[in-house]
Amino acid sequence: MADELKTKLRLEIAHVLFIDIVGYSKLLIDEQSEALQELNQIVRKTEAARAAGAAGELIFLPTGDGMALVFTGSVEDPVECALQISQRLRAQPSLPVRMGIHSGPVHHVADVNQRENIAGAGINIAQRVMDCGDAGHILLSKRVADDLAQYRRWQPYLHELGDFEVKHGVVVSVVNLYADVVGNPEPPAKFKTVAAAVSAARSTRSKRGMPWHEVALAGLVVAG
Repeated sequence: MADELKTKLRLEIAHVLFIDIVGYSKLLIDEQSEALQELNQIVRKTEAARAAGAAGELIFLPTGDGMALVFTGSVEDPVECALQISQRLRAQPSLPVRMGIHSGPVHHVADVNQRENIAGAGINIAQRVMDCGDAGHILLSKRVADDLAQYRRWQPYLHELGDFEVKHGVVVSVVNLYADVVGNPEPPAKFKTVAAAVSAARSTRSKRGMPWHEVALAGLVVAG
């Protein structure tokens, strides 16, 4: 039994692209079905998804209002896929989508139907990163951005946003990925709120002599 448990919980590092449709819950039931079908077609037609799938290095996970793509090859694979999705979506503004990417541990589990599934922190953090964004954003965890920053090609795409406190007190460092025709260059609304809080705290600090570490904490608390 112990050996079987170890096998089931064997950790792997995967590169996860988490995608959801913004405003999905406000759509009518048939509109939700149409939006998911449209998104699924766009994703599966991307060159990155087709190549990874053909190599046996991609697992699709439905998430209700979107999907998670678990890549087991290069960290560049989900990034390339996100860029290709973003390019295709420019012609379909009626399908607002946000994306988050993280590299982290995952493991294979059996779902309620005894079918193989994937779970783990790699997927959870990718979702938390995505949750920080608005329509059009492609957000990266700092871990992914640091890997990409080692290559000249990716450096112009990387725009650091800073830290954000998500569910259960977890803090994620987020980087915005965009260029002229892909991604969303606007700071996410949640980060604008944090910036406003920090600005207000700085003003208070200047009047009351508040230590700077308390100013930073004030902004982080608002982020949660």
